[in-house]
Amino acid sequence: MDSSDISDRSRGVALAIGIPLGVFGAHRFYTGKVLTGILQLGTMGGLGLWWLYDMILIAAGEFRDVDEKRVRRWWEDTPMAGSQERIGPQMEAVLYELDGLRSEMGELGERVDFMERVLTSAKERDALPPG
Repeated sequence: MDSSDISDRSRGVALAIGIPLGVFGAHRFYTGKVLTGILQLGTMGGLGLWWLYDMILIAAGEFRDVDEKRVRRWWEDTPMAGSQERIGPQMEAVLYELDGLRSEMGELGERVDFMERVLTSAKERDALPPG
């Protein structure tokens, strides 16, 4: 995903104002979608269905602002992957730990697959009559 497709608006803010005030279109006003915000205001969030759909899209990072850019950043000052901005030392440490966890989870998955194959072959051998 290209960083030019990412909105400057915050997903965290949109969700924080959308949950309590979304039936009135507050999250749409925040993202610059004034006309559809007015429609949501007039229909009480499409009787709650339109509001629920928007909350799911925002939480998933697929909601788009008025410029058709995805509202993906949780906070307005969060740099996106591929960004030239420096991410703080704490974030670097978190990313390093996350990479380590991914590696360990991959190894664990391989071990589980291996054990499943061993157990399956043992069951198959026990199921065959002695020959």
